Amino acid sequence: MIVSLFDPWRSRLCTCPRKYSLNPYTGCSHGCIYCYITSYIPRAFEARPKRNLLRQLRRELRRLDPRIPVTIANSSDPYQPLERVHRHTRACLKLLQKFNFGVEVVTKGDLVARDAPLLAEMRSAVAVTVTTLDEDIAARLEPSAPSPERRLRAMQQLVERGVNVACRIDPVIPGVNEGVEELVRELDAIGVRHVTSSTFKPRFDSWRRFCDAFPEQAARLKELYFEKGRRVQNSYYLPEELRRRLMLRVRSACSKHGITFAVCREGLGLNTAPSCDGTHLLSSHTRDAQHAHRGQHNHHTGDEHPE
Repeated sequence: MIVSLFDPWRSRLCTCPRKYSLNPYTGCSHGCIYCYITSYIPRAFEARPKRNLLRQLRRELRRLDPRIPVTIANSSDPYQPLERVHRHTRACLKLLQKFNFGVEVVTKGDLVARDAPLLAEMRSAVAVTVTTLDEDIAARLEPSAPSPERRLRAMQQLVERGVNVACRIDPVIPGVNEGVEELVRELDAIGVRHVTSSTFKPRFDSWRRFCDAFPEQAARLKELYFEKGRRVQNSYYLPEELRRRLMLRVRSACSKHGITFAVCREGLGLNTAPSCDGTHLLSSHTRDAQHAHRGQHNHHTGDEHPE
C-alpha cells in the first residue's frame, strides 16, 4: 500500500488525530543525526523513488475517505533533492487535489516553496522543521538538509501565498539547541500559525550518531537518558521534569506571540492547540488563502486603503 493510516508504533503517547500517511520516496538523504527511520528502513539515508507510485496512489485514493487528511511525509522528506528530478511529491499533490483530500506537508526542504501556488489552491498546511537558527549547529544536526535561513525563506514564501504554515521545533536537545525564544520570534514575524515541539528521544542507532556529532553533550546527557530517564518501546526519554521544563520554554515563547503550541509524544498535557500536529490549520485554509490573494491583488493594483 502507498497510503496507510498513521499509527507510529501504536504509542500510547501519540495524540495525533486520525490521518493517512503517504511517503513519495523511500529513505531520506538529509541524514539527520536524530532521525528514527534508520531503525526500520534499510539503507535509510539512501533516498530512492517508489515504483508505480502514481498508478498505485490513484487506485487507492478511489476507496479512501477524503474526510481524513493525508500527511506527506512521515518517514521520508517529500522535498529532498530527488524531488527536483522526479517531481513525485508535486504529482501526488495534484492527485490528492483531484480527489479532494486535505493535505499536510511535513518537510525540511525549501523546495516546498516551488509548490506554493498549488498548495494555495488546496485544503493544505505545511509544517517545516527548524530546530535552530544557528547554522553551525544545524549543519551538525541535519548534515544534508537546507540551512535554517533557506527554510525560513521558504516559509515566508508560503505564507505570502496564503498557505497556512506551522513549524516543528523538533527535537529540542539540552545543551545543543535550547535557544527557542529567538526562533519563535522569527516564526512570528513570518506569520507561522502553530508550533509542534518535542525532546530528543534517541534509539541506539541515533544515539551513536549523536555521540559522534556532539561528544561533549552526549557525555553529559548519557546518565539522564539511560539511568534517570525511561525507555518507552524502543526510544529513551529524558526525566519528565526536564522534558516539562524544556517544553514549557517553547510554549511560553509561543504564547507570547499568539502562536498555538503542542508537544509530540511527551505525555505532558501542555497543548494549547486543537491538534498536536497542526492539521487543525486545514479548516481555516480557504479563508486565509482568499485573504492573502486579495492582499496580493491590492498590492499589485495600488488599491490599498491606508487608515
